Amino acid sequence: MTLIEHLRELRTRLFRAALAITAGAILGWAFYGPLFDLIRHPFDRVLAEAEANGQQVTLALTGVTDAFTLRLKVSLIAGVVLSSPVWLFQLWRFIAPGLRGTERRWAYGFTAAATPLFLAGCTMGYLVLPKMLEVLLGFTPANVANIISIDYYLSFALQLLLFFGIGFLLPMTFVMLNFAGILSGRKLLSWWRFLIFGAFVFAAVATPSGDPISMALLAVPLLSLVAIAVIITLLNDRRRRRKNPESDFGQWDDEQVSPIEEAVVDPGDLRPSSLDDVP
Repeated sequence: MTLIEHLRELRTRLFRAALAITAGAILGWAFYGPLFDLIRHPFDRVLAEAEANGQQVTLALTGVTDAFTLRLKVSLIAGVVLSSPVWLFQLWRFIAPGLRGTERRWAYGFTAAATPLFLAGCTMGYLVLPKMLEVLLGFTPANVANIISIDYYLSFALQLLLFFGIGFLLPMTFVMLNFAGILSGRKLLSWWRFLIFGAFVFAAVATPSGDPISMALLAVPLLSLVAIAVIITLLNDRRRRRKNPESDFGQWDDEQVSPIEEAVVDPGDLRPSSLDDVP
């Protein structure tokens, strides 16, 4: 396939993905009321507790056009989420022509697994959001009104959901690298200290409140998915060796040294050179 054909294929895939997102955004615009209630529900839970403690917390629109912008953002977000199976499929359809038959089959499997994993991560973030709001808004002094822009709250909630969704997709990346023959399960298992440390660092970055409860709510499920990914990679290594005993999955390990072929030297080549040999 030539460069022009690749660009045409990319244009077709992008157009179909954009069309699906637009259709989802139109559907989100029609159901804007229930969607906005769903987004602000975690805040309403915290608001009731804050009012019971004598704190004044309010969501507010600070501009004339903010109401329209808010509805547009919610609709676009709904469009991206609702159309995620479509644009993920279009992405893999663009990559698939460069893969072999077996790799293409696994690519479709990973695409099918990516959507529920991402949605599960977003759901986890949605459940953690009230706890984080409670901790952060708890620092509001007495007799001080905390007026929060809806745009800021929306960005904060989306950032949290996105981090949780990406966190749930990271273990699947290890499985993809293993099936592609780049990373062995034994090597991944040897990184267990770094994986645990990285999971808690990622949880600390993804949870702005930084409290141990919120970090654990992300780190523990993430480590569980990583453990499942390690088991899958080890089983795949065993299956690969059973199918082809000569396959060496550890060829990317740093501990192994590349073999050096022995050179066969002719004894006649060992005689010293002489100027008489020069014509």
